[in-house]
Amino acid sequence: MDKGKDNYIKVPHGMKDLFPEEKLLWSEMEKAAREEFELSGYLEIRTPVFEDTRLFIRSIGETSDIVEKEMYTFGDTEGSAITLRPENTASVMRAYLENELHKSKKFQKYYYIGPMFRKERPQAARLRQFHQMGIEAIGSYDPLLDVETIKIATRVYDRLKLSGYKVKINSIGCEKCRPGFRELLKKELTGYKDDICELCQMRIDRNVFRVLDCKKKQCKEICYGLSRIETHICNDCQEHFTTVKNTLEDINLEYMVDPNLVRGLDYYTKTVYEITHPSMGARDTICAGGRYDNLISDIGGPHIGAVGFAAGMEASLIALVKTRNKEFKPDFPPVRDAYIVSIGSETRNYCFRLLNTLRHSGISADMDYECRSPKAQMRMANKVSVKFTIIIGLEELGKGVIKLKDMQTGEEKLAEDTDELIRFIRK
Repeated sequence: MDKGKDNYIKVPHGMKDLFPEEKLLWSEMEKAAREEFELSGYLEIRTPVFEDTRLFIRSIGETSDIVEKEMYTFGDTEGSAITLRPENTASVMRAYLENELHKSKKFQKYYYIGPMFRKERPQAARLRQFHQMGIEAIGSYDPLLDVETIKIATRVYDRLKLSGYKVKINSIGCEKCRPGFRELLKKELTGYKDDICELCQMRIDRNVFRVLDCKKKQCKEICYGLSRIETHICNDCQEHFTTVKNTLEDINLEYMVDPNLVRGLDYYTKTVYEITHPSMGARDTICAGGRYDNLISDIGGPHIGAVGFAAGMEASLIALVKTRNKEFKPDFPPVRDAYIVSIGSETRNYCFRLLNTLRHSGISADMDYECRSPKAQMRMANKVSVKFTIIIGLEELGKGVIKLKDMQTGEEKLAEDTDELIRFIRK
């Protein structure tokens, strides 16, 4: 006896089931991403979903919100700590370094699509298991590569016909010029310590750049009056950023410079960027990235330039649905070639053999497994939008023929054998 929904074991807080109806739009996103990534020379890499915890502490930053509050960390059987990946850039860099690719083929282009994990407060597009699709270009300091990654992200969204997105960019300097600006920000923000939010009060000493990224209204207003980093970055960073801006203009990619744009991970240097969409409200970022020239050295390797982005698939999905049509629902199920209707229990084994013959020939086919009446089977054939219905009763079985009905025209044909049936369907 069913005791009711309240007694069922439920999905963990912040997790979500993905059903086939939604998966069709996910597949469309994945297909667009893969095609654009591979068109630009990026190859897929798959890293483990958990890593040595030290990887994320070193790369993301010990005082970052992710490391302090959001990571899923467990004890391993060998006594070490492992963490479900909260992002994938560090994992890709670890794989690159561990396999010593900097010695054999320094310049590499990778892409990934998969789940990440953070203990965030669940809300729309922010789940505790969420998904990202991203690229990493490793082994170059060329600012043209920054532009390439931005362009690829916009091409994915253009392919998906997502309108209304905005590209925001900034330069956050490098290890030579950022320390001086960090101290200047601390000094300026100290005078506003009682006016900013409690979290930003702690950030002044721990990670002052994160104050610039705060979404609270009072903090945003204060930040707009602070010194701008563009007047404090070194000549090298200035030249790099100027090339990025000029090249974006050369390829007619619209952008805006946002002086308060920073990234929440410690490893970013020089160029940072976000793609935002107005349908997402205050948390409007659907894709974010930038350059991280110190990341590989931070995890024990040599100094190697790298740049890339990660697009939030849940956020992108919401923006897509809202942009295309508020009532948008993808077609489901996908059109099949044929549905076999079995009339009488005596024909079921024959129908099953025929089903497997059709599938072996590359024809998408299905049949009833609930022992429904022929009328109910015909209704199902209509519901799943097949091109043809194959009807097998004792009469057809006795004559050695196969009845085929075209579901668009209503026309019926008799095939003498399976070879003729397959020719009819393919034609």
